[in-house]
Amino acid sequence: MCEQALLAAAKQGQTEAFGTLCQPLAPKLIQTARRITRNREDAEDALQNAFLSAFIHIKNFDGRSSFSTWLTRIAINSALMTLRKKRSSREIPIGSGELGANAVGWDVPDPSANPEKLYAQREKERLLRKAIRKLRPTIRQAVEFQLRELSMEETAGMTGVSVAAAKGRLFHGRRALRVALTLKTNHRGQKRSYVRLLVALP
Repeated sequence: MCEQALLAAAKQGQTEAFGTLCQPLAPKLIQTARRITRNREDAEDALQNAFLSAFIHIKNFDGRSSFSTWLTRIAINSALMTLRKKRSSREIPIGSGELGANAVGWDVPDPSANPEKLYAQREKERLLRKAIRKLRPTIRQAVEFQLRELSMEETAGMTGVSVAAAKGRLFHGRRALRVALTLKTNHRGQKRSYVRLLVALP
């Protein structure tokens, strides 16, 4: 069956047709999800959730983009959601040491970062987000996809342009951010080095 016929069948609730559509895309999607979640187990969970969401909402697929692009967007959103949930529910590992005679509980080390470093990191992220928001929408979109470590091919597909055009937008975005961020000075008048684009945004 051609893709259009499979889509029509999937919209009627036929799971086999939907599976046939998704199967050739799965290897690339798991790689994309893994780049975001940084481990295979979370990537697999995110992809399963993405497939379920896509099957539920496939009737809303209007064909303005290709099915692969539509499904990739859902997979990326699912991976980002998985990452956010994991960050918000981090568990503190309990050591295996023995309790002393006068101890009243486990001696759990404080996992928080140095306050000064934490403040500097948050300030860096705030300035970067502010600078990104000021970019033109097309350039901002390319920069945001690169921050999530998508490949140039994936960025081009998600933005609907050629790889060369996506690279051009990213170049202009980096240049604009470099100009904006190096104008920010601290109390000693030294330039802040906030020009790296691989800062993980929360």
